[in-house]
Amino acid sequence: MFHIQFPKLGLNFTVNRIAFSLFGIDVYWYGLIIAVGCVLMMLVAFNLAERRKINTDKMVDVIIVSSIAAIIGARIYYVAFGPIKYDSFWAMMNIRDGGIGIYGGVIAGLIVAVFACKWKKIDALEFCDVAASCFLLGQGIGRWGNFVNQEAFGSNTDNMFGMISEGTTRYLESVKDKLALQGVIVDPNMPVHPTFLYESVWCLIGFVLMIAYFNRKKFKGEMLCIYAIWYGFGRFFIEGLRTDSLATSGGIKTSQIIAVVTVVASIGIIVYNRVKQKNKVTVDENLDKE
Repeated sequence: MFHIQFPKLGLNFTVNRIAFSLFGIDVYWYGLIIAVGCVLMMLVAFNLAERRKINTDKMVDVIIVSSIAAIIGARIYYVAFGPIKYDSFWAMMNIRDGGIGIYGGVIAGLIVAVFACKWKKIDALEFCDVAASCFLLGQGIGRWGNFVNQEAFGSNTDNMFGMISEGTTRYLESVKDKLALQGVIVDPNMPVHPTFLYESVWCLIGFVLMIAYFNRKKFKGEMLCIYAIWYGFGRFFIEGLRTDSLATSGGIKTSQIIAVVTVVASIGIIVYNRVKQKNKVTVDENLDKE
């Protein structure tokens, strides 16, 4: 249980990580919030799929296998770049102890989805456009699981959204010496950036804009590129504020590397396709004149 304060907003919360217990098994808010995000994602995805004439029955099969792959990929990403050393394979895969990386989930889920689409004879790029248009909704909701767990926050701040709790104080106390070696000075007893909130708002705004643009997309795969650009751009800067980022052995934040690569690659793909379409229109116009 955490006592959470937003001092400058005058807000105080008492949050219990456990929502309820069922047959002696604790059910956590984190999992419930993620589940709600996934359900809403699927409802929107089915609506978009019908617009693009995608068979929703086949789409369910693709969603199931890609979701399993996403969970495994998110955990592998965290284990690969996280600070924890595990004693066994089962400890690595014990997701109930926490630790997933969204980029690992997205990458693994999309790769498996492409193969699953071929298996179910669905247009893979159309499916990816539908899925990408919904990702930001699930991510925007899912970040509130980090609020309940009091994780995914940043360094100290005096802005109006500054947040403090036993969780932030305890964590910063445990890593302040390590952060100092990286040039980041923190005071465990001061408010921190609620980076989960920043990312949630960024994702939900992006979701609304992508849905509004969906029917205007110019080529298959464009929505996937737009997702990568929007999320990557925001994640790069938000990640820079965080104190619990997964990093490479050289200390470089992994999510920032992936963000830069995906943003640049996606911009390149969009520019290439727009130029290609423009040239095709020019050729067609010249042929008509002849």
